[in-house]
Amino acid sequence: MKSLGVIAQIVKTHLLSRKRQTVVASLGVTFGIGLYIAMAGFMNGSNKLTEDLMLSGTPHIHIYNDVRVDTQQVAQRVFTGKEQLVVVHNPKPQDKPKNIKDGMQILSFIKNDKRVYGASPRVTSQVLYNYGVSELPGTILGVDLLEENKLFALRDKITEGTLEKVLATDNGIMMGGGLADKMNVHVNDHVTVTLTSGTKITLTVCAIFRLGFAFVDNVQSYATVNTVQKLLHKDKLYITDINIKLNNLNDAKEYSKELQAQFGYTADDWETTNASVLVGIVLRNIITYTVSVAMLIVAGFGIYNIMTMMMYEKMKDIAILKAIGFDAYDIRRIFLGEALALGVIGGCVGLLMGLLLSLLLYSIPYKNEYLPGMEHLPMDFSMWYYIVGIVFALASSATAGWFPARKAAHVDPVIIIRG
Repeated sequence: MKSLGVIAQIVKTHLLSRKRQTVVASLGVTFGIGLYIAMAGFMNGSNKLTEDLMLSGTPHIHIYNDVRVDTQQVAQRVFTGKEQLVVVHNPKPQDKPKNIKDGMQILSFIKNDKRVYGASPRVTSQVLYNYGVSELPGTILGVDLLEENKLFALRDKITEGTLEKVLATDNGIMMGGGLADKMNVHVNDHVTVTLTSGTKITLTVCAIFRLGFAFVDNVQSYATVNTVQKLLHKDKLYITDINIKLNNLNDAKEYSKELQAQFGYTADDWETTNASVLVGIVLRNIITYTVSVAMLIVAGFGIYNIMTMMMYEKMKDIAILKAIGFDAYDIRRIFLGEALALGVIGGCVGLLMGLLLSLLLYSIPYKNEYLPGMEHLPMDFSMWYYIVGIVFALASSATAGWFPARKAAHVDPVIIIRG
């Protein structure tokens, strides 16, 4: 068995004697790793942006008084024998109040829980926004604006006006950007809304916000809790919803079940509310990693092909090395050393290429009026992608070089020298 220095010198000589093949094999690894890092960073950055947008406007737990149909029917009577059977079909829900009874006490109890980061009351009212001769359906949410800003960063979503103006104006509202566009209204304009009771009220637009979701921006407005309570002619204890943010969002499912069992109201966790969005994120992750792994595997096959060609071209060299005392183990080390050298060179350059591509994508300006605060393409610069990239480069290079090395180690030098 020869020394490591001798093996390294032979590896260096082989690689430099076929510079074109060495460069081609290294570039296969370089492009595979570089594109993997850039694609994984961009796709996961996009997924994180989607998740952040989703969580920025979604509570971890939403408590509300859901509409329920009683399973026991008052007019249903079951008799035995020849007696008459009376059944009521399609029973209507009971006419129950929409508010949460003792809602402020429940809110105070929730805020004292150590798992809770913050909780905000809401009063939700369905309305019709009057737009000329037409009417646009929507909702007005009466909230504690300061607490809501703490939980959902409302101030960052405002494109016109200020949060303080809404607080300081009687009957002031903060209107969704899509709804404002449809009605062609701006800050300080007045809009008329019709409540479900038929009452018409004039409100002042004090701010315009955009969450980035059309199903919210096109129908929703915010006002103070007191404003909506007055619109509905309700007292100060009347609330219809409670939104909760936890210190750890992974506690939402378990805590929501506790709250539902304790208070009897429906408590939906964020995963249940956003199930369709989460499925989309999972599918995009699967696509990202499938394509990325395919790129790395293709790079590995490139190294395998190059190493196999080099083995056949170096047959005479192998025969000479064996004739002067190199054993099968030394030959395997030589070819594995060449494969690992290609992986290290191509992998390191690929890491640099991936970083440069990521920075290039991140520097591309991308401003969207529907997503205030977004100024460039989303990109995730996680170190994990670089670790995976270099490990896969070395693993694929070693695997691709093993089979040619094993075959070269069993070459009979006498047959090669005879031609």
